[in-house]
Amino acid sequence: MYLLIIILHKEEWLDDVLSCLIELGIEDAITIDSESMENSLAQKVPIFAGLRFDLKESAYSKTILALTDEPDAGKEIVKFLKEIEINLEEKGAGRIITLRIESAIGTPKEIEEI
Repeated sequence: MYLLIIILHKEEWLDDVLSCLIELGIEDAITIDSESMENSLAQKVPIFAGLRFDLKESAYSKTILALTDEPDAGKEIVKFLKEIEINLEEKGAGRIITLRIESAIGTPKEIEEI
C-alpha cells in the first residue's frame, strides 16, 4: 500500500486532479488547504519579514492525501493530466510524492453515484 501526496500550487487544477484520481480508481482522498513555507516565513515570522522571497502567484495550495495499491500512481496521474493539457511537471505547478506504508487501519467511505 502507498500513500500518495499531491501538493498542488495551481488551485484552479484541483477539480481536474480529483477527477483524475476517480478515473484511476482512487476514491479515498482528502484535501487540505496548505501554505508555502516562504509565505509563512514572510508573513508570520518577524525575523524574515524583511526578506524578499520569490512568492508565487498564490502562496496557498492544496495538499491531497490518498491511499493506493499502485506504486506508479504518481506517474499515471501526470500522464493522465497531460492528456488534458495540465502539466504537473511544470516548474512551480506542484509535486507528487509516493510513500510505501506498512498498514492503514479503517475502511474508506464509498462514493455513491448520483
